[in-house]
Amino acid sequence: MSGFRFPSEIISEAVWLYHCFSLSLREVELILAARGIEVSYETIREWGLRFGRDFANTLRRRRPKPGAKCFLDEVFIRLRGPGTVN
Repeated sequence: MSGFRFPSEIISEAVWLYHCFSLSLREVELILAARGIEVSYETIREWGLRFGRDFANTLRRRRPKPGAKCFLDEVFIRLRGPGTVN
């Protein structure tokens, strides 16, 4: 992502926020502004159009497949006796 005013980390963060959490462009703009990054929602829209398809495909590939198994190493349950809720 050379040739852009912002570093690739900021561009990928904005596109990630927009696609992963279904935020509006203005919400992504506010989140980045809270982190000290001033970028307009229109710029985020252009980044989403340019890099969004590749990013969405990467997220789709990382998603667990249907029927994938997940194993837990340990389970710890504490019982305090009958009638206690804690």
